[in-house]
Amino acid sequence: MTAAPRGRLFLVPAPLDFGCDTQAPIGDVLPQATLAATAALTHWVCENAKTARACLKRIGELQPLALPLQQQQIVEMPRELHKKGDTGAGFDARPLLQPALQGHDMGLISEAGMPAIADPGASVVRAAHDLGLEVVPLVGPSSLLLALAASGLNGQNFAFVGYLPQDAAQRLQRIRELESLALKGGQSQLFIETPYRNAAMLAALAQALQPTTRLAVATGLTLPQARVTSLAARDWKARVAAGIGEAPAVFAIGR
Repeated sequence: MTAAPRGRLFLVPAPLDFGCDTQAPIGDVLPQATLAATAALTHWVCENAKTARACLKRIGELQPLALPLQQQQIVEMPRELHKKGDTGAGFDARPLLQPALQGHDMGLISEAGMPAIADPGASVVRAAHDLGLEVVPLVGPSSLLLALAASGLNGQNFAFVGYLPQDAAQRLQRIRELESLALKGGQSQLFIETPYRNAAMLAALAQALQPTTRLAVATGLTLPQARVTSLAARDWKARVAAGIGEAPAVFAIGR
């Protein structure tokens, strides 16, 4: 008896404009093949159901969806995975993939960028592999790689370290630890911050970094107002007062 075919898990990139005042035309940031593959899906695992539906609505304006939004099967990953990460939390994501075991292709989507990169989803991808499901990454934007490529920092050896501590003293200590890694080993260090704390992060970096350490900040990537600035820390001091606004930002330090 032939086994029933299994579905695949598609990793669906979302536009980077989540939380921004303006949005980029979705056809400018996602290629047609990604739009078509996404529109064909009807079963989803997501970071946030509301934003997943909003993204699908935008895609549906260019590419007809296989099912209306209200008929799409969408389940959220547990909230505790969003900040803590899900690779070491002991979370069993296999139950979320039952539709794939029944033959349905599924999509994994986060609020912005590629799922499982600076966002939850790795546990779902790992579960798919453990279940013998094919994992298909679709082409789309990743803020980390766009920022790194535009920074002038070492793109051959780099690390993404997530969020830095909110406590001011702990944050300064962590910045100096990352700077040491960057200067001694040449490994670029990338991190992000909640947009409303951008000003505090920039001020802390200008205070903590050595004058010649290079700091790159990328904001509003893929949007018309996108900006990437890469300067020695001493040259950032004069810019702290002006700030970088509250758009999603990627910070990178290196030599």
